[in-house]
Parts: sequence; C-alpha cells; structure tokens
Amino acid sequence: MRVFITGGSGLIGRRLARRVLEKGGTPVVLSRHTDALRRDRSMRDFEFVQGDPTTLGRWREAVDGCDAVVNLVGHSVFGERWSGEVKRKIRDSRVYSTDNVVTAISAAKKRPSVLVQASAIGYYGPKDDEVLEESAPSGTDFLAVVCREWEDASAGVDALGVRRAVVRIGVVLAPGEGALKTMTPLFKLGPGVPVGGDGPFSPARGLQWMSWIHVDDVVGILEMALSNSNAVGPINGVAPNPVRNADFSRALSNVLWKPYAPWRVFLPIGPPNALLRLVLGEVASVVTKGQRVIPRRAAELGYAFQFPELAEALEDVFLPSGSASIAH
Repeated sequence: MRVFITGGSGLIGRRLARRVLEKGGTPVVLSRHTDALRRDRSMRDFEFVQGDPTTLGRWREAVDGCDAVVNLVGHSVFGERWSGEVKRKIRDSRVYSTDNVVTAISAAKKRPSVLVQASAIGYYGPKDDEVLEESAPSGTDFLAVVCREWEDASAGVDALGVRRAVVRIGVVLAPGEGALKTMTPLFKLGPGVPVGGDGPFSPARGLQWMSWIHVDDVVGILEMALSNSNAVGPINGVAPNPVRNADFSRALSNVLWKPYAPWRVFLPIGPPNALLRLVLGEVASVVTKGQRVIPRRAAELGYAFQFPELAEALEDVFLPSGSASIAH
C-alpha cells in the first residue's frame, strides 16, 4: 500500500509513516524540508515529495497512484500566543491544505480509495460534564469553528467515491513532544497542581475533563481507519477513560517523581484562570476548559486500545520497559 501523508514529519505523522513501512507499505511524505528529512536516519526509508500543502503545486501529482491519503497538516495551536495573524495561520493551514488535498485526489487518474482526515476534539467546544460521542454537535468557539471548517473542506471526496474517515484527536501523550513537552518541566520544578476549571479569579481545582490518548493508540486508530472499510465519518481519537484535570495532574506528578520521591506533594488548588490568561493569552481557554469525549466508533470498529488507562500510558511514556530513571 502506498500512503501519501501530509504532516508526515510531525509528532503523529512520522510514527504513522514508520508503521506503514513496518506493515510492508510505502509511506510517501509531503514536506517543505525534504533535504533535512532525508538526513534523518529514522526517516531514511521513506519516500519524500517536496512541496507546501497549503499552496497549489506539482506535489499534487504524487497523489496519483497512491492507495490512500492521510492529511495531518495544521499550524500548532500552542506554538505561540494567539494574535489575529496566528489565528489565521491555525485556520488557513488546515482548511487550505485540505482543499488542495481534495483537488489532488480529484485530479488523479488512479485515485486513492480512502482519505483519512485529521481533526480535533476541539470540534465539540467546551461542554462541561456532557459525555460526547461522535454524533454530538459542533461548538461555537474559535477552535470548534476551525475544526468544523477543516472537516467540511474534506467532504469533497465523498462525491468522488473515496471513503472518508475523520479522526478527531485528543490530547496526545508522547515522550518529549506535544502537550507533555510543555507540562513536564513545570511538574518537575514544583509540586503538582491542577490547572483551570473554575472562575477567572478563584484558585483552580482542575474539574474540567481531559480527553487524552497515547500516541501509539492515535497511530493505531489512524491505521485502522486506513484498512477498515467500515471506518467512515467521524471517529474520536481518544482513550476510553477521560479524566479531570486534577486527576491528570496528580498522575503526571506521581510518575515524574516515582523514581525519586514516592511522597511527592500534590496541591489541590492551582493558579486562577486569570493568571493563565495573562501568561498564555487567549489560548489559555483551551487549557482551562475541556471536553469529556469517548471513542464510541473506535470501539464499534473493534479497535483494542494499548493504553486505556492514564497511569499505564504515562508510565509507558516516562518509564519505558520498566525503567526506574528519568533524565532529571
């Protein structure tokens, strides 16, 4: 199977490309920086196509003859404070790249049979304690609108007879990357504390829900979406057991300090939302609010999670193979 992957050098994309290769397929990775990627020993067995998915270009010709397309492109939500320009990049990078992928599929003489389209659980917007399955409606905040437009941009392949699966990805847990890249240094420096979930000026108790997933399970769900002909429409890419922020923070603190201090202190309150807003800007709302999302479709399709529980997922990230040490 030849799988064309946009965003193939990112946190999820390069792991998916490696999985495709291990299964005997050929990952075809689109990137603006192919020369640098070819020097990366972990990616030297991939095929690369030079190009920018947010603009039209000859890269689209590489889609012709591929069996599947996975579209993972999107400007980082947490990379910088949100300004009008940054919000435009967050939206346009997703919508324009998806528009161009659909155009490439449409123009292909031998079209791929499936498009696996990335999205995010931000689609639902903050919904307090409501349990959210794939049928739940979209929210109205900035990220919800972006996710809705992102998904809608991929709908053009439906009329082409191409199967479309949309994976709404939660908070991805991976060593030294993604959300944990930002959180780990903070939890090593001081006691664990909850973040957000209360009023703007009251101490945070972390009551909002976090829908998380181990990176290996994200890859597993994407792989299932590629191969399972029944994988159509939205699929929540989250673990089956979401937790409140306070419980996530306590579990993270415990696993980080497990080799050193089993008695590690966890404080039941954290900084008020107003302080986070001052430090992070508008993006703080993503941290202080949450969604209680469950992977109903993944379960119906028979996906078996490697890491259904948070504690074992964090231990795999920070204490691989039973290791008792962490770079301090």
